[in-house]
Amino acid sequence: MKIALREARKGIGRTSPNPCVGAVVVKNGKLVSRGYHKKAGTPHAEIHALRAAGKQAENATIYVTLEPCNHTGRTPPCTRAIVASGIKRVVVGMIDPNPLVAGKGCDYLVEQGIEVKSHVLEQECREINYPFIKHITTGLPWVIMKAGCSLDGRIAAASGECSWITNEASRAEVHRIRNRVDAILVGVATAMNDDPSLTTRLKGRKGHDPLRVVLDSNLRLDPAAKMLCQQSEAQTWIFCSKNVDNKKKIRLENAGARVIPIKNQDAGGVNLKEVLRFLGKSQINSLLVEGGGRIHGAFMRAGLVDQVTLFLAPLFLGSDAVAVVDELAVQRVKESRRLVTRRTRRFGDDVMIEGIFSVT
Repeated sequence: MKIALREARKGIGRTSPNPCVGAVVVKNGKLVSRGYHKKAGTPHAEIHALRAAGKQAENATIYVTLEPCNHTGRTPPCTRAIVASGIKRVVVGMIDPNPLVAGKGCDYLVEQGIEVKSHVLEQECREINYPFIKHITTGLPWVIMKAGCSLDGRIAAASGECSWITNEASRAEVHRIRNRVDAILVGVATAMNDDPSLTTRLKGRKGHDPLRVVLDSNLRLDPAAKMLCQQSEAQTWIFCSKNVDNKKKIRLENAGARVIPIKNQDAGGVNLKEVLRFLGKSQINSLLVEGGGRIHGAFMRAGLVDQVTLFLAPLFLGSDAVAVVDELAVQRVKESRRLVTRRTRRFGDDVMIEGIFSVT
């Protein structure tokens, strides 16, 4: 199953709205073949592994990180292919939370006389598919709040001056994170002050540019912004209020953006839950929120953040500098949501801390 998990990880950031799945075929204690799901609409992991195994699949065991599907979607049911191959035993990492599957795949295999064992390395199998699990059960994307900040939790100097806080190694890791998500979101203030490209730049290889999302209630973004004037396969979507100036909307659309009017929250600004619903309906499983502080604070106050990834640099910027989140209005420590730390890593003299608020 650990080998199947390594296979599944190859598909992270490429399979939405489908999950990442890996599979391996084992016979007489020897690894026969392996496979992973590469992209929605293409063969599933089991099919790749079974095709590579050929006749050796007969009386063998297949390990798969997620329960095989038993319904026809974009591709035929994997359970039928497993039965036809002559596999005698199936080991499953986790049951598929998709209501169309949800145990039906395992039940069918048992009915066909195949031995099934489930819940093997289940937690590891769940962790690689938190975005899929969140999306399939709620219709909303998994939200990751990312920031590079000082030890006192500041992301920019008081003047708002744009300069790097974290080191080059941390910034390279940020691009690897972008390569694994479906969409990246910033507020219009960040878009205007920093003029970011919001693309993925990987050393020595081509990356995947996530969908670019900008929250811009009054359409202040310049049509000449870098994100709209570059070579990228990804689109830029701008969420705005419903009563915006139509001339501004047309100018941004002519520059290549998709402008999406959406209702406002009571406190002003576009309704974040509605933005997430729209993205979820657009088959976005994962969303990287890169700020700034006002946007981070709004997502945190609304309880919409699932995961936090912070890069801490060894410096202090002082209380007048821009905070990683604006005022959260938490009155007592016990009211504050506490992260469950998943991992910490060193990038030179920077430290990355990654945690989640809840497991879906």
